[in-house]
Amino acid sequence: MLLATPSLTSDLRARLAELDALRLTLGQASHRPARWMGTLRRLQQASVVEGSTAIEGFQVSSEDALALLSGEAQAQPGEEDRLAVACYGRAMDHVGVMGRDPAFRWLDRVILDLHFDACWFEPQASPGMWRTGPVGIAGSDGRLVYQGPDAQDVAGLMAETASWLQEDDLDVHVVVRAAMAHLHVISIHPFRDGNGRVSRIVQSLVLARDGLLTPALGSIEEYLGENTLAYYAALQEAHGERYEPTRDVSGWIGFCVDAHLAQARQRLAQIAAAESRWSALEDLARHRRWPQRLVIALEQSFLGSSSRALYAKEAGISLATATADFRRLLDAELVVQRGQGPTTRYLVAEQLRERLAA
Repeated sequence: MLLATPSLTSDLRARLAELDALRLTLGQASHRPARWMGTLRRLQQASVVEGSTAIEGFQVSSEDALALLSGEAQAQPGEEDRLAVACYGRAMDHVGVMGRDPAFRWLDRVILDLHFDACWFEPQASPGMWRTGPVGIAGSDGRLVYQGPDAQDVAGLMAETASWLQEDDLDVHVVVRAAMAHLHVISIHPFRDGNGRVSRIVQSLVLARDGLLTPALGSIEEYLGENTLAYYAALQEAHGERYEPTRDVSGWIGFCVDAHLAQARQRLAQIAAAESRWSALEDLARHRRWPQRLVIALEQSFLGSSSRALYAKEAGISLATATADFRRLLDAELVVQRGQGPTTRYLVAEQLRERLAA
């Protein structure tokens, strides 16, 4: 038996209506053919992955996350934090594909495969397999704060979860369904490890199947990573000390809706800022009589960091031209260089950052 989807209060319906308006605006803004959207989407994807893996204790810099997810850097055996980011990124890429698949069906194998994607570097987590023993969640003091259902019940509960995702509550708001999917998986705790990561990935897949927003724009992992204590408190209130399908989980739904509201506002602000910044950078290039392609290099350097390969790919130029363009930006003291050789990265100079902020 699964936790029941709660009835929505008038207040929650009003917040969902507000969210629908924000999501519609965000969808329209994100699908405009703007040159700067590609760079912004990469940054947002990195923020999603970095935020969700940080909840589990995996820490990498924003710059490193961007490099790993763009394929410019490769995580090596033993680099647990970087492997976690790379694998989570692979799982989210999988979410993007399944979100667009017209023949997609929810099966328990989908959730197992997402676990394999996210956790294959952790053999102790038994990637892609249900747990066969007991599992619990310990608090900061080491005390057991949640006990998952018996291992013998896991396969049946996850089959029921997949069936619910495919057939039940289809008229419920997609954000509510996504929140319930997250809660079903995390409450059943079907894996030896990686339950939180997979719960958030499944939530993103429910949203991706809605089709309005890309996974990076529609998910709330970044918000959860920035508000981890509130996230854990909302989960603890929802599932109590042990698996109890009769619990009222209205508070959890409210928390997720508020997270979506905050995340949507942030994404809209990021898009508005990127549009304004791109216009200012175009003016700068025009004033200096530079090729307009240099705006791409400056925007990439502003949003985390750039490299010759990344810039060349997006601008459609050779590596030699990209090298010459960055030399021009370095001479003008608009970017700074980090590293040497293939690992060289370029970041916007502080004086230009301050100028754009003004």
